[in-house]
Amino acid sequence: MHNNPDIPHLSLTPLIHRWIAELIAQQHLLFSAIEQYESPINIHCIKPFEENIAAYQAVFDAYALRHKIFFARKANKCMAFPLAAARLREGADTASYRELKQCLDAGIASKDLILTAAVKNRKLLELAVDHQVTVVLDNLDEWHLLKEIVEKKQRKININIRLGGFTFEGKTLATRFGFSLQEAFACINHIHKEESWVTYSGLHFHLNGYAVAQRTAAIEQALQLIDSLAAQGIPTDSLDIGGGILMNYLASEQEWADFNRELKLAVLEKREPITYQNDPLGIVKVNDTLYGEPTVYPYFSPLSKDAILKAILTTTSSAYNTTIFKLLADRKLELRMEPGRSLLDQCGITVARVAFRKKDAEGNWLFGLEMNRTQLRSSSADFLLDPIHIPQIKESAGLASFEGYLVGAYCLEQELILKRKLLFSQFPQVGDLVIFPNTAGYMMHFFESEAHLFELAKNLMYENNLLHLNAD
Repeated sequence: MHNNPDIPHLSLTPLIHRWIAELIAQQHLLFSAIEQYESPINIHCIKPFEENIAAYQAVFDAYALRHKIFFARKANKCMAFPLAAARLREGADTASYRELKQCLDAGIASKDLILTAAVKNRKLLELAVDHQVTVVLDNLDEWHLLKEIVEKKQRKININIRLGGFTFEGKTLATRFGFSLQEAFACINHIHKEESWVTYSGLHFHLNGYAVAQRTAAIEQALQLIDSLAAQGIPTDSLDIGGGILMNYLASEQEWADFNRELKLAVLEKREPITYQNDPLGIVKVNDTLYGEPTVYPYFSPLSKDAILKAILTTTSSAYNTTIFKLLADRKLELRMEPGRSLLDQCGITVARVAFRKKDAEGNWLFGLEMNRTQLRSSSADFLLDPIHIPQIKESAGLASFEGYLVGAYCLEQELILKRKLLFSQFPQVGDLVIFPNTAGYMMHFFESEAHLFELAKNLMYENNLLHLNAD
């Protein structure tokens, strides 16, 4: 129970799509699926994906912009999502040989695919050339390898050039990717004038962050390059602004503010810990002074998804003194983007079974789940949403609630599924289920591991009130 009943528990209430609520109401489906496919399982639903694409399309249509949305395949490995994107006249961004080949084998047209892989070896580039998939070039070594391949095969290919090194408020935005604007200008000039097998068709960038102001500054600088190229007689057909469009996970801004405030107080030892062993989640403490912020995704965002796209497009450019959408329309540019997480908002949940209950050496309750931490992990220091406890037998109201931590199957001291202390309305029993909502974007698949020879989680689809194994 609470260590101190005078200190209220800090909730982080997740937003829940109606399909998730429907499924929770049919608990027999969840228990049956765990029994059949073992714990944990990932359950997906395509409907929110379609809704998210439609919301982006509505913004593009409102400003009469040519566009192409490439779903970032790396965010989730189920083929159902890129297939749905293609069905809705959009496409998929691929980042590896298998991602690209699976999409091609599934019948997705080459025009609906783009290759942005951080490392592009000969095998991957040959596949792209053979199928005429646009390649986003990141460096000169990629360019030289691609040039060698197309000359040997005598096959044409479209390329985009990835840009990096934009300036914002007098400073260069740090990145390990892309060509500088000056390098890109020289490279594109060479390709246009000297290379018969390669056609430059557009620019691409992806910023490491979520700020609208930085995104609009990058668009402005890319447009200046596009104008410089046009003055040389070199046309640009598309500008790709990458992904990193914020989504919102949480129902309450106040809960998010309360958590961040109380985490800092806990790290300073001014209140009881709210994370396991008072983990600071990336905050650095030196001599009772805190530095930095938690290294976590901004789980609450007042502006998200299509609203952020609208904010970018309606920003007035200081360099051109008109709106971004008008600058794009005047140049007849196709605006491209590669969202992953935001297209997968509300598209999946992860479900695991309780295996044991015990106390650690410090008296904390630990609830062991039949899963490991790689099956619910991204680059964020913790997944800051309240899970949903599904007991096999619901106890009468009015009994005491219990606090504790969810731990996993790897034999490591740091094997925490979630680092945050959680509140359970009744004491978890062996065989109960725990649902982690909104995990389709990166959380399920990005770091999953078969260490200890554990099986990877099965991926199920929820359609027409039924669960079935994903066909991939």
